[in-house]
Amino acid sequence: MGATTSEGATPDREHRAPDDPHRRAVYGLALAALGVVYGDIGTSPLYTLKTVFDPSGGLPLQPANVIGIVSLIFWSLTVIVSLKYVALILRASNHGEGGIMALLALAASSVKERRRLRHGLLVVGVMGASLFYGDGVITPAISVLSAVEGLEVAAPVLQPYVVPVTLIALIALFLLQKRGTAGIGAVFGPIMVLWFVVIAVAGAMNIKDAPRILAALDPFEGLAFCLHHRWLAFVALGAVVLSLTGAEALYADMGHFGARPIRLTWFAVVFPALALNYLGQGALLLADPAALQNPFYRLFPSWMLFPMILLSTIATVIASQAVISGTYSMTKQAMQLGFLPRMNVVHTSAREIGQIYVPGINWTLLLAVVAAVLGFGSSTALGSAYGIAVTGTMLITTMLTFFVIRYAWHMNWALCVFATLFFFVIDSMFFSANLLKVAEGGWFPLAIGLLIFTVMATWGRGSEIMAHEAHVRAGTTPLRPFLTSLLTKKPVRVEGTAVFMSADPDGVPHSLLNNLMHNRVLHEHVAFLTVINEPVPWVDNARRLDIQVLGDGCFQVTVRYGFKDEVDLPAALESCRQSGLKFDRSTISYFLSRATVVPTPGTGMALWRERLFAIMLHNVGNVAAYLRLPADRVIELGARIEI
Repeated sequence: MGATTSEGATPDREHRAPDDPHRRAVYGLALAALGVVYGDIGTSPLYTLKTVFDPSGGLPLQPANVIGIVSLIFWSLTVIVSLKYVALILRASNHGEGGIMALLALAASSVKERRRLRHGLLVVGVMGASLFYGDGVITPAISVLSAVEGLEVAAPVLQPYVVPVTLIALIALFLLQKRGTAGIGAVFGPIMVLWFVVIAVAGAMNIKDAPRILAALDPFEGLAFCLHHRWLAFVALGAVVLSLTGAEALYADMGHFGARPIRLTWFAVVFPALALNYLGQGALLLADPAALQNPFYRLFPSWMLFPMILLSTIATVIASQAVISGTYSMTKQAMQLGFLPRMNVVHTSAREIGQIYVPGINWTLLLAVVAAVLGFGSSTALGSAYGIAVTGTMLITTMLTFFVIRYAWHMNWALCVFATLFFFVIDSMFFSANLLKVAEGGWFPLAIGLLIFTVMATWGRGSEIMAHEAHVRAGTTPLRPFLTSLLTKKPVRVEGTAVFMSADPDGVPHSLLNNLMHNRVLHEHVAFLTVINEPVPWVDNARRLDIQVLGDGCFQVTVRYGFKDEVDLPAALESCRQSGLKFDRSTISYFLSRATVVPTPGTGMALWRERLFAIMLHNVGNVAAYLRLPADRVIELGARIEI
């Protein structure tokens, strides 16, 4: 796998590169990016300051504290988002793609000769991906709940309806997922432009009432706050980090929009709007401490409250949609990298290749989100659960980036250590501050992350053991000598084409052995097909297929996919016609081996993990559907494997 040292794509990705000015205008991509990338971080002002000064945190609402907190928020946005993500990590392009899975593949590839180090990076990367699922649960819950809480401000009598309205909005959102986002995606950008303009103007209007809040632009105000309060300041960092939620999306969505539009929108629109709004909320709290009930909504006059509640709810739904879609994409990448079982993936758009829907993940997320809303009941309570997933992912991203800039980019050792240590210390402080809130709700995303990590690690290890067992078995029955011997005996040949799926291209597929044992025939055309998932986002069409003619109507076919490619075996096989493998889609038969795992004590995995792997293998996923094989042309033949 090759790595690039700039935001551009590697040659095999250039024909898809979203930064190509000949394909799309940068400003059009920037508008689209506003509607997808910034929904999460853009709606953070709804709950950040309210959570920081929540009485349970112990930080008194005093002018010096308000200025210090706003200063910490402003400079956190500057250092973490502007410097770390926008200036540095957006350069870690994996063939034009971003996100923790793409970064993991890039980091692991850069140290592929060091097996132990590579294995350690894979473990750390999977931990980061697992925490992302925790973020995928908390973000919709806290975002929509914080928006609907505006009803309490507009009319306190409506307070009992906050949770029910939130649940109705979230359930409707998840029910609509199977229809895709193509129809509503076009309006996301303009709505978020309106959102950022409104919150910027509201913030600026309040700054003029207490201009001393502008002292927060001085980084020494934040430093003085930390030195003065020490422990309370450390605790407050756990809430300050809420202003950074969604920063990971800047990198994760790089493949959709390109680095340049994301940088443009951040510096031209999002950062100024967020800075003005946080400064405006700080100014409001200086002028009216009673506004702490909900400093965001108190920025607006009473006649604007209901329109703002509506706009906020729409904006948070957009933020939730981005996270939900990101979870689908993460799941698909994890499946193709071998960390999750193959689940049903529905393509919701015939034109947009990245628009997918994973039913199993959708309903699992919905149940978890509903549980979070009912269990925590308010955005302030959810704030305690939110930060730990975000900061954990940020910390792991920093660790993986070190191996990319050092071993893939070959930058100076001292520079790599200094840059990584600088961000590592900051991320560690945020993460440590959130560890204090484990008992208050931080356990929730940690529990989700631990569950997902167990599933991913068990599936990855179990798949390795099964592949090894298949290789050992294949080693005793090499394909070419077996085929030569078989054809010498002149077996009965029947019309049609048979495709035998094989994990090892050099071994005899068990499905072929079983077919010969039971049916005692060989098809006129036979293809031994192996699918290889490479640790790159995209495989160029020129490298997609490798076809070897074995003679007498037999072929060996290897199909390669990247973790962002759309898997479609029938479509890929169309190219085989040029090599003589002619077939009719309506008569072709796909032979698959369906393994039954028998957990046995030994050197594989712990027995409970082997049993978990066996359950997942038996109950989760449909390989034929994943490969997009026609259901009426698939024949599955069983095999038992002890691990």
